[in-house]
Amino acid sequence: MTLKIRSITFFVNPGHPSDASLIAQAGQAAQQARQLFTDGGYQVQTLRLATTPFSLLYADLPAKSVSPAVRSLEAQARTAGFDYIAIGPALIDHPESYALIPEIIAGTEVVFCSAEIATQAQGLSLPAIHACARIICALAPQDPNGFANLYFTALANVPAGSPFFPSAYHTEGPPGFALATESAGLAVSAFQKADNLPAGINRLKDEVRTHAERLEQTAGKVTDLTGMPFFGIDFSLAPFPTPASSLGSALEAMGVPVVGQHGSLAAAAILASALDKVAFARTGFSGLLFPQLEDSALANSAAEGILTVRDMLMYSAVCGTGLDTIPLPGSTSPEELAPLLLDLAALALRLDKPLTARLMPIPGKQAGEPTSFDFPFFANSRVLPLVSTALQPPLADAGLIPIAPREQRRN
Repeated sequence: MTLKIRSITFFVNPGHPSDASLIAQAGQAAQQARQLFTDGGYQVQTLRLATTPFSLLYADLPAKSVSPAVRSLEAQARTAGFDYIAIGPALIDHPESYALIPEIIAGTEVVFCSAEIATQAQGLSLPAIHACARIICALAPQDPNGFANLYFTALANVPAGSPFFPSAYHTEGPPGFALATESAGLAVSAFQKADNLPAGINRLKDEVRTHAERLEQTAGKVTDLTGMPFFGIDFSLAPFPTPASSLGSALEAMGVPVVGQHGSLAAAAILASALDKVAFARTGFSGLLFPQLEDSALANSAAEGILTVRDMLMYSAVCGTGLDTIPLPGSTSPEELAPLLLDLAALALRLDKPLTARLMPIPGKQAGEPTSFDFPFFANSRVLPLVSTALQPPLADAGLIPIAPREQRRN
C-alpha cells in the first residue's frame, strides 16, 4: 500500500489550567482511532494533539510563566499517549507572544509552534514578519544542525484545522480529529504505470477517491465509538525520503527530466488540479508538499544546484503549502529572511491560499555545503543560497498592509 497515515491529529481547547480529563479523553480516543485504522489496513505513524493558540491560552500569564505552563501541557499530552503536540500560533494581535517561542521550543521535546505573518482579515504584517525572522535566527543555534527550526513555521493565511505540523491549531469549538496522509507514493505509482498523461491523472484520482472513501468510513466508526467529530482529511501528497514516496519522483514520472527544471511547475499544477477534482471531507492544505529535506528527489536536485528557493516559492503559487525544511546558510540574518517571508505572505493573500515557511539556517554552514542530519525522515542535501538583502523604506517601515485576493474577471 502506497498510502500511510502520517498523523491522526486531535484538536482540543485544553484551557488553563489544562483540563487533564479532556486531554486524557482525547488520548483514549486517539488510541482507539489508531486501532481502527490499523485494522482497516493503514499504518498510522503518529498520534498528535493540537490546541487553541498558546497566545490565547496563556494571555493572562506573565511571560516567565508561559514556558512552564507549556511544559506541563506537554507532560499531560505525552502521558495521554500523544507523540507530538502543537500549541498553535503567535497571533498578529498578540505581538508579545512571538518573543516567547524560542524559549518554549528550547524547554520542550515534542512541542511545535507557529506564528502568523498574514491573514485575510488583518492583511500582511511587517512587524510579524520581522518577528518570525528573528525567531528563526534565534532557534538556529539551539542545535548544531539547526534542527530546532523543525518545530516552528510562519503561517500566511492558514486557518485552523490542518492536521499537519507545525501548522496545526484549533479554534474555540468542540474537540475533534483529522487525518494527515503520506501519499506522494500514489502519484509516483499512478504515472509509472500509465501509458499517457490522462491515464496517469485518472489513475491518481481513482486511487485518492478509493482511499478517501475507506478513510472516511473508518473515521465514522471512530466518531461512533468515541463521540469525537471528524474534521476531514488533509490529502496532501506528502513525501517520505525514498524514491517510491517522493513528490519529485512523481513529477519526473510525469515527464519532467529533473525536478527543478522548467516543466516542474506545470506538472505540479496538474497534480494539484487532479486532487481538487476528487470529492472528500477536506481539511487543511490538501495539496502538494515540497519539503526539500523530506523528499529524496528534491534533496538530490537541490544538491546538484538545480532546485532553488525561488523555484519552491514559485511552485507554491500553483499547488504547494509553501517553503518547508529548507536549509540555509548559518549566517543568514533576520533582515535577509524578512523579504522571503514577505513574498510568501503576499502570495498567500493575493491567491487566497494557505502557505507556510519552515526555514532552517544551519550553524557554521555556507551555501553549497552538504547537510549532515541523522534523522530517518530527512534526506541529506545541500545548503541553499538565499539571494536577499534587507528591505528598504517605505516598504521596510510598513505595518499592516492589506492585500486583496485577485478578482476573477470575465470580458
